[in-house]
Amino acid sequence: MRYGYSDTCLAHNTGERHPESPDRLRAIRQALTRRHGVRYVEADPATHAEAVAVHDEEYVDQIREFCEDGGGEWDQDTFACEATWEAALAAAGQARWAAVRALAGDDGRQTPFALGRPPGHHAVVDDAMGFCFLNNAAIAAEAALSRDAERVTIFDWDVHHGNGTEEIFLDRGDVFYTSIHETGLYPGTGALGETGTGPGEGWTCNLPLAAGAGDLAYLAAVDDVIAPLVRRHDSDLLLISAGFDAHRHDPISRMRVSTEGFALLADRMRSLAANVDAGLGFILEGGYGLETLSKGVAAVHETFDYQTPVAPDEDDAPDEDVVELVEHARDVHDI
Repeated sequence: MRYGYSDTCLAHNTGERHPESPDRLRAIRQALTRRHGVRYVEADPATHAEAVAVHDEEYVDQIREFCEDGGGEWDQDTFACEATWEAALAAAGQARWAAVRALAGDDGRQTPFALGRPPGHHAVVDDAMGFCFLNNAAIAAEAALSRDAERVTIFDWDVHHGNGTEEIFLDRGDVFYTSIHETGLYPGTGALGETGTGPGEGWTCNLPLAAGAGDLAYLAAVDDVIAPLVRRHDSDLLLISAGFDAHRHDPISRMRVSTEGFALLADRMRSLAANVDAGLGFILEGGYGLETLSKGVAAVHETFDYQTPVAPDEDDAPDEDVVELVEHARDVHDI
């Protein structure tokens, strides 16, 4: 894979003991040092125009000025320093690069993966929250739509619901947003019944899984709900909001996805993108155990280095509550 990366993102200082730290990127890069075919690209940062294409201009100016004044505590979870604004623009620029390169046809070992921080999927139209300032995936999708894409799909497998991404595209019929997340976890959004509004009706699909869900649950959700809907929406670009905090050993979630599970999800997305003739790009979101995060990214990389992940035993099946959720989702979305 090729990775969008900038040292500028390391300068975003969240303070001691904050889970979203610069060490996240350092750990990923260290884990990738021994992998074949790793290349890094430093894309141009996002522009003011790209930021205000998905955020209110007043908010964009407010957060920029907040950082220029030295930053501080935006809310109880979200911290900024003077360098945060430049880091946020850099992260959004890497995401835009991933979308543009995927749309241009980069695939296989050239598949783009944006390694930026701060993450983005909680950033709503007019506010920062959940460690996020600019919505990287939304900026990337909008950049693709401003070029040759007619429709974009964003699949968010972060353990937290991407409320910001959903809000930005909720009433639009050109971006299909779908999320698998832990029910009841921050920010408390992402109900199954949220399917979009107005022209966006049917363009949102949430699959809130109970705590403890693992590989089989995620694969069932992808195979039986998400994949059919991606085919229905016939997007030109498939973007993955790739958080790794659903890992069984992540410190701030209760899900049970294995490292191999992330490789299986990546493999499913690769096959699905090829099936619908869509570009495929990845954008880093969460993941707060340094070892599990770095191993998860490495597992995705190895999948695109043509290492086939180990499939679950054919005799294994997801729990009954997962089967019921999947059946309900299929009814809601008329699959």
